[in-house]
Amino acid sequence: MITNQYSRLFKLTAKFLKYFLLAIFAFAIACILSMSFGAVNIVTVLLPFAGNWFYKLGIILLCLMTTTVILESLR
Repeated sequence: MITNQYSRLFKLTAKFLKYFLLAIFAFAIACILSMSFGAVNIVTVLLPFAGNWFYKLGIILLCLMTTTVILESLR
């Protein structure tokens, strides 16, 4: 029988990382598409706000990953 070897914190961190990277990728595609359709003003206004959000979420993700690594190494 296969046992569940990963903790819930590890699964949460992996899921958060997956969706964080998907969000960055989707935002990059949206910026490229909007620039190609001539909406450079919208991208210029939106970029500082989105950059600030991605920066804060990245720091939270980094702390969560560090906590997960420490707790998994103690286990």
